Amino acid sequence: MLKLTNIPPTIQKISQTLEQAGFAAYLVGGCVRDLILNRAPKDWDFTTDASPEQIQALFPDSFCNNDYGTVGIKASTEETDSTLQVIEVTPYRSEGVYSDARRPDSVTFGVSLAADLARRDFTINAIAYRLKDHNLVDLFAGITDLRAKRLKAVGNPDARFGEDALRMLRAVRLATELEFFIEAATMEAIARNADRLSLISAERIAIEFIRIIEAKNPLPGIVFLEKLGLLKHIVPELLAGIGCEQGGIHAYDVYEHNLRTFQAAATKGFGVELRLAALFHDIAKPATRRTGGKNKTYTFFGHEVVGAKMTKDILKRLKLPKEMIERVEKLVRWHMFFADPDTITLAAVRRTIVRIGEDQITDLLNLRVCDRIGTGRPKEQPFRFRKYKAMVDEALRDPISVKMLKINGDMIMDMTGEKPGKKLGYLLHALLEEVLIDPGKNTEEYLFKRVSELLKLPEADLALLAAAGKEKQSLEEQAALQAIAREHKVG
Repeated sequence: MLKLTNIPPTIQKISQTLEQAGFAAYLVGGCVRDLILNRAPKDWDFTTDASPEQIQALFPDSFCNNDYGTVGIKASTEETDSTLQVIEVTPYRSEGVYSDARRPDSVTFGVSLAADLARRDFTINAIAYRLKDHNLVDLFAGITDLRAKRLKAVGNPDARFGEDALRMLRAVRLATELEFFIEAATMEAIARNADRLSLISAERIAIEFIRIIEAKNPLPGIVFLEKLGLLKHIVPELLAGIGCEQGGIHAYDVYEHNLRTFQAAATKGFGVELRLAALFHDIAKPATRRTGGKNKTYTFFGHEVVGAKMTKDILKRLKLPKEMIERVEKLVRWHMFFADPDTITLAAVRRTIVRIGEDQITDLLNLRVCDRIGTGRPKEQPFRFRKYKAMVDEALRDPISVKMLKINGDMIMDMTGEKPGKKLGYLLHALLEEVLIDPGKNTEEYLFKRVSELLKLPEADLALLAAAGKEKQSLEEQAALQAIAREHKVG
């Protein structure tokens, strides 16, 4: 008998409440799988022979807001573990046809535990465990597959993926997270049914895709997606890099370089935003590649600008959070900044910190390290990295925002009688533009002198000075995008 341990008191209490009322209570699904693997479950699920109404009668602080009988039981206010805030309890059920390839048209309660387990996706998720007597029900050899590190569909894999097409993506995600292999018949069925993934909403796809991105060793997951025909329904733009040679220091084509840069970010334990930026940083190289160039086989002019726009479009299509999209887009846009240490000035570093944000500048440095590893020349050039880091540290001590100027709006108004408004804002940002280039000008004496001079300008001219850096950046991006659009006749 396999006795599972480390069952939280909250879970034990729910089990006892159901059992004392005369119902069977089995833990089921991912939590049982994770307990057998000695992993911490991310959520907890019960299945039972009680009806939804009977479950809710036992747990007054519960809710049932779907057609599938799942009751959510809220944890006590003392519970601090986020995985235990809501515990789902679902009656044994069988399911009707899935006419939309996403959800069953109908469910039937009152079936057996065996029938309930038979409807589940993979054998390693079709194991049930009863806390009362430690009875472990494994009708589909899920434990054998766990020990073999094998992912296998329950029953006919074509039927399982026909019911819910998202299960194909979930198979890749589970194999990636657990570092399992996908059993041959299951893999073949995914390849046959891959185009059904187009029936699934972007939100559901994004959840699974991000979990692949967050895995400890995520590169095989992207390879699985590509080989099985799923990637074209998620990020088809990556596929253009297959066979797109780069030359120079690069040992790999664009596709493999993106994947290896991405894996380097994961190996170093960086977060999801940096990992996404690593995966997409050169996504525009196939579109911008040109033959020849100074001492080069190919050039990729403007690929970081075009790539930032592509990245934004991809992440918006996946309906990821706006803040995440903006942060990843910035990293892709500026990932070339640290490419040539001989042309980087402190003024340029300060301006880049303003553009990308002080909280992301370290990510930009780390992206450069991963990019270097992804070339196939694994030396990270620690000397260059130390030089970049020293420049960033020095730049962060200099003014990089209006708040860091030695004078402020109140001081200007007291001295000049200027009123609050747009002109005052333009004035402060025009001063910042000068200080970004030469921090030595950040003195009250110099800035007050410049205030007197700048206030003589028309407001429109002052606005142009204030936006000089941003305007230049915008013009550069527009020019690059327009050139690509003309070349490919898409604009």
